[in-house]
Amino acid sequence: MNPDQKITNTIPDYWYNIQHDLPEPLPTVKDVIDEGGSRIERMNKIRLQTLNEQDANTEKWVKIPDEVRQKYSEIGRPTPLLRATKFEKYLGTNARIYIKREDLLPTHSFKLNSAIAQAYYAKEEGAKGLVTETGAGQWGLAMSWAANAFELECKVFWVKISRKQKPYRVDWCKLLGTEIIDSPSEHTWLGKEILSKDPDSYGSLGISIGEAISFVSENPQYKYVSGSNLPHVLLHQSVIGLETIEQLKLYNEEPNILIACCGGGSNLGGFAGPFLEEKLKNDQLRLIAAESTAAPRLTTGEYKYDYADPGRLSPLTLSYTLGNDYMPPPVHVGGLRQHNGSTVIGLLRHLNLLEAYAYDQKQAFDAGKLFAKLYGIIPAPETCHAIKATIDLALEAKKNKKKPVIVMCYSGNGILDFEGYKSVNK
Repeated sequence: MNPDQKITNTIPDYWYNIQHDLPEPLPTVKDVIDEGGSRIERMNKIRLQTLNEQDANTEKWVKIPDEVRQKYSEIGRPTPLLRATKFEKYLGTNARIYIKREDLLPTHSFKLNSAIAQAYYAKEEGAKGLVTETGAGQWGLAMSWAANAFELECKVFWVKISRKQKPYRVDWCKLLGTEIIDSPSEHTWLGKEILSKDPDSYGSLGISIGEAISFVSENPQYKYVSGSNLPHVLLHQSVIGLETIEQLKLYNEEPNILIACCGGGSNLGGFAGPFLEEKLKNDQLRLIAAESTAAPRLTTGEYKYDYADPGRLSPLTLSYTLGNDYMPPPVHVGGLRQHNGSTVIGLLRHLNLLEAYAYDQKQAFDAGKLFAKLYGIIPAPETCHAIKATIDLALEAKKNKKKPVIVMCYSGNGILDFEGYKSVNK
C-alpha cells in the first residue's frame, strides 16, 4: 500500500440518511395526471418497493443488509484515503489535500455502492431483470456487474454520443451479459418520436431516462433503477463519507473543504452528506460541487419544479434545472450532461450550504493530465472537474496564506476514457 494512504478495516453497518438532518424537509414530489395516468403511481409501480420506502424514510440510520455488506467487502471496501503530498508540493500550497479513492472498485467508480444494493433488493423482490439509463457508462457498467452478481437480466439505454465515446466500457457491459441500447432508439415511443424530429440526435441523459421508464412501463417483469438523483441512491453512497470520517480520524484531521464533481449528485451527496451535521454547526466547513459548463445547473440553472426527462414521464421534482428540453453539447463528460439533479443537492444549494463551480472540459482534462503525471492514475473526465476545483482552492489557500484540510472524492478511473483526453488535448 502507498505509505501516503490510510484505510480502516471497518465497513459501516448502517447507511446515513441525510434527510434526517436537513434543515427543512425535502420538497414534495408533485404529481401530474393526464391520459397516461398518475406519474407518481407509474414510478412507484415500475420501481422496487424497498427503494420507494427508502425514499420516504427520514430515520437517520438504515441497516445495510448483511449480503450487501459482504459484497462491499468483496469489492474492496473500505476504499483508501490518500494524503496527496506530491500534489501539495507541486502546487506549492500549505493546504493538506486528501483523496478518497473510489476509482479502486472493480468497475472503476463509486457507482457500484448503490448498484449492489439495488440488485440485491431486486433479487429479494423477485424481479426478472433491471432496466436503467447511463451517460458516461460508469453507472451502466456498475449495474451490469451487480445484475450479473445477483443473476438478473440487465438492459441499459445508453446516451448515443457517450456510448460512441466509451466503446470498451460498452464491451465490458456486454461481457457481463447486459443488453446495450443506443438512445434515442427505436425500442420506445419516446425514442421514435425524437428520431422522427432529429434522426441524427446524439441523445441526452434525460432522453435515456425517459426511454428506460417507457420500456419498463410496457414490460412489468422488469424494474427500473436509477444511479443518481434519488434519495435512496444518496443513502447507499453514504458509505463513502462515513468511511472518510473514520479515516480522517487516523490522520488526526478535521476537514475544512469537501469537494466532489456533481452531475445528478450521488457521489457528492454520498461523500459530503455525512458531514452535514458538522456543516450546520460550523459554517466555516465548505461543501463544494464541481460541475461542467456543458450543463451548469447549480451555477446558472433555475430552482424550480421540472421533469427528469423530455418525454415528461416522471413526476415533477424541485431542484436546479436548465429545462427538461435542454440538449447539452456532445462533450466527453457524459456523467455531468444532465439538465437537472438531486432534490437533496438542490436544497443544499438553495439554502446556501453548498457552493458550486463550473469548468469546461479543457480546464478539467488539463487538471486530470496533471494528476496523472503526478500519480500515474488516470482520472475519469467527471473526476477531473473535482481535481480542477481542488487545484483552485489549494491555490486560493496559498494566496491567502491559509492551511486548510481539503478532501476530494476521486469518483472514477478514466482508463477507458482516453478518447476524451486525446480529442480535447490535441
